[in-house]
Amino acid sequence: MNIEDYREYCLSLGDDIEEKLPFQKFKSGEGVLVFYVSGHMFSFFDCNDFSIISLKCQPERIEDLKAQHECIGNPYNESPKHWIGINPATAPDELLKELTRNSYEIVKAKYRNRRSIESHQTRLNQRSTAEGKVNG
Repeated sequence: MNIEDYREYCLSLGDDIEEKLPFQKFKSGEGVLVFYVSGHMFSFFDCNDFSIISLKCQPERIEDLKAQHECIGNPYNESPKHWIGINPATAPDELLKELTRNSYEIVKAKYRNRRSIESHQTRLNQRSTAEGKVNG
């Protein structure tokens, strides 16, 4: 898959996707394009060297994926415990799409749940504050 097709695929995953070049102050990271969901990274690669895409992955899947697919290895500049690197030039498009969607879903679920808990806690705090004013 080429870089533009991959970018379009990432953006098509949801209305909540952002893309940024957040590392422009750093010489080695100025071309790194990052895709975010809920304000957190799920995919990134260097636009000047489109040979590795780093994706979030379930730790229990990583070794099997590496054993089954030569195009999967370590990520660029992330923990290999939670991230994989995939070569878009040699990876089958369907595998790349499946792993990208998987990464998006992992991150979205993690931070949607966290936001939901924080929102619930805020409502409880507001309710107890309001009750304190009524009872006080």
